[in-house]
Amino acid sequence: MLTPVLSDNWDQIRSWQLASYQRQGGYDALRTALRMQPADVVTAVKDSGLRGRGGAGFPTGMKWSFIPQDNPKPKYLVVNADESEPGTCKDIPLMLASPHTLVEGVVIASYAIRASVAFIYVRGEVLHVIRRLQQAVEEAKAAGFIGQNILGSGYDLDVVVHAGAGAYICGEETALLDSLEGRRGQPRLRPPFPAVAGLYGCPTVINNVESIASVPAIIKNGADWFSSMGTEKSKGMTLYSLSGHVARPGQYEAPLGITLRQLLDLAGGVREGHELKFWTPGGSSTPLLTADHLDVPLDYEGVGSVGSMLGTKALQIFDETTCVVRAVLRWTEFYKHESCGKCTPCREGTWWLVQILERLEHGKGTEEDLDTLLDLCENILGRSFCALGDGATSPITSSIQYFKDEYLAHFENGGCPFDPMASTVFATAGASA
Repeated sequence: MLTPVLSDNWDQIRSWQLASYQRQGGYDALRTALRMQPADVVTAVKDSGLRGRGGAGFPTGMKWSFIPQDNPKPKYLVVNADESEPGTCKDIPLMLASPHTLVEGVVIASYAIRASVAFIYVRGEVLHVIRRLQQAVEEAKAAGFIGQNILGSGYDLDVVVHAGAGAYICGEETALLDSLEGRRGQPRLRPPFPAVAGLYGCPTVINNVESIASVPAIIKNGADWFSSMGTEKSKGMTLYSLSGHVARPGQYEAPLGITLRQLLDLAGGVREGHELKFWTPGGSSTPLLTADHLDVPLDYEGVGSVGSMLGTKALQIFDETTCVVRAVLRWTEFYKHESCGKCTPCREGTWWLVQILERLEHGKGTEEDLDTLLDLCENILGRSFCALGDGATSPITSSIQYFKDEYLAHFENGGCPFDPMASTVFATAGASA
């Protein structure tokens, strides 16, 4: 049921070092790629069916093919390592345990799109990951995998590890480019798209860490091997991150299409003595699902068919002790804080969402407030400059859809009917001790 590929070497001694990575066949895929034509590498990734693992699920090889090779300007690869979606914890562990998996993927992807410079944009708070990536890049340079005339192929590449300033909005690809260029991170108007005019106005490919890290395995084992896993339209394996009220939280690498019921079985189930109430399939910006959706295939089409999104596969598990209003308020506070302020629907809308949710949580709201919340969400969704505003509305509309009675109970009872301590992990540990 589990398919450890990206995580296969995480349990090795000093798995982050070059020597350990090479013992597991590291950089063999790069040697194979350099014997191929760049266009053939793009074709292999296309044929594999790899889709972007950062949330949108856009076909990776197709994105690479959009780069206009007749454009005389330099081409760039930018890796989006600004992982900051609440609940998402897959890229940071990958870069920490096996940074060379990403570095090898960066070199292969850069070769495929004919880029001579690649950037890895990492969230600034994770200093330990930044240092580990920098060490991996230096090791790769010393071994001849990065630099001039890589492995005698005549191909040159420089890789830059760039530390961001810690803004959630910089996970949006065009805001990331503005930040990388030294400006305030705010989303750009499109078109032009990054493939035509991205970093420094040049053709640019922007991919998520997991997307790029999946490339070496595809080149090494073949497109057919990769596409043999997963479902018809969602190919390959991926990292599912389980957190919250689950017995064994962590990263579970499995084929796309596995169900939450199966993953919970692998993770020891919901914490002892409790039952599942609601969960997020792809982080806090995806509509909530409930125990009725335990058998939904966790692929792009399956999750979409029940009105949510697979997103970053951040499966946050909440049991019956959790107040859904309090959880949604906490997420909404995050989006209000992280809004870049460029557009009115998001800047003003998220502020008002927090005001109403706070009033409801403290039992001071009315049923009319729920209508106002939904009206606000309708005016934000699809009208904000980027997906941050859309993501802020998702937990609100879905929680009212599934737990409207819980919202009503707050002002009918004059306050939150839940004990906030009961939902904490340490409260359970203390009671059992």
